[in-house]
Amino acid sequence: MNAKYRRLEAEFGPDARFELRPVSVAPFKAVFEDQFEHLKARLLAESLESVWESQLNSDLRRAANEAAALAWLTQYPLLVFPVLFQEKSNKLVLRAARHNGMPERKCQFIAL
Repeated sequence: MNAKYRRLEAEFGPDARFELRPVSVAPFKAVFEDQFEHLKARLLAESLESVWESQLNSDLRRAANEAAALAWLTQYPLLVFPVLFQEKSNKLVLRAARHNGMPERKCQFIAL
């Protein structure tokens, strides 16, 4: 045997016990979804205040739902939704203006 070989005995201290409690993700997601729905409702209500046609009203609601569906696919839906909805609503307003024979105006984007 090797001259430097020594047998070591393992010594263990008292067992450290602790309890793990799983944290539910559902309450956070529910709050997040609630905030998202409030944001969607607020932006839609602001857009609907300036609507003069019933067809444009339903198109704006559809655009809000489409923008919400697309925003949920991203990592930051609360940040992405307002921009998507603004783009879709600007397209609808321009299309309605062209259809009604109104002169075309440039849309102003909201600076976030």
